[in-house]
Amino acid sequence: MSIIARFKDIMSSNINALLDEAENPEKMIDQYLRNLNRDLGKVKSETASVMAEEQRSKRLLNECQEDIEKMERYAIKALEAGDEGDARKFLERKGSLETKLSELQASYQLASTNSLQMKQMHDKLVADIGELESRRSALKAKWSVAKTQERINKLGASGANSGNSISAFGRMEDKVNRALDEANAMAELNAGPKDDIEDLTAKYDQKSSNVDNELAALKERLKNNN
Repeated sequence: MSIIARFKDIMSSNINALLDEAENPEKMIDQYLRNLNRDLGKVKSETASVMAEEQRSKRLLNECQEDIEKMERYAIKALEAGDEGDARKFLERKGSLETKLSELQASYQLASTNSLQMKQMHDKLVADIGELESRRSALKAKWSVAKTQERINKLGASGANSGNSISAFGRMEDKVNRALDEANAMAELNAGPKDDIEDLTAKYDQKSSNVDNELAALKERLKNNN
């Protein structure tokens, strides 16, 4: 398929719409640029050929028109000279040239249309390439930020799970401490009430024992002195 046959596809393409629909603009924008530059290269290559054909068709058309006018002038001269036969021959040639002129006009019209389409495609491709070039940096920057944010979100989710684990451990530690406090309280209750009188009597018993010992020692010392 020639580049001219792809005229409608190229002219109807919407770069902005394609970018908006792309799942990965970073990759797609580079691919679009490669495609557009490839098409632009073909357009430039064919444009020279099409423009040359247009110029050739135009030149043949002009030459034919000049020949028609020339035959008419000679026909007039022949009539002025009184030679109707020569005038007829010039008019017959003029008629055949007019038939050729119609064909040349059709060829020139086609060549002119092709040339116009080439220029339109060229301008469209240049504009699309310029649009992509201007948006590429911004789109790639946005895409990079989006991917970074996605990674941050994943890390945040992992951090939240870690926080949940730490929180669960804290709750378990509180539960263990509470159970230990309850066990200590139960042990204290099971020990029964403490009898303070036993400690009090032991105090006086010990004091009395000390006095008796001291008194016995004094008696022994007095006895020895006598």
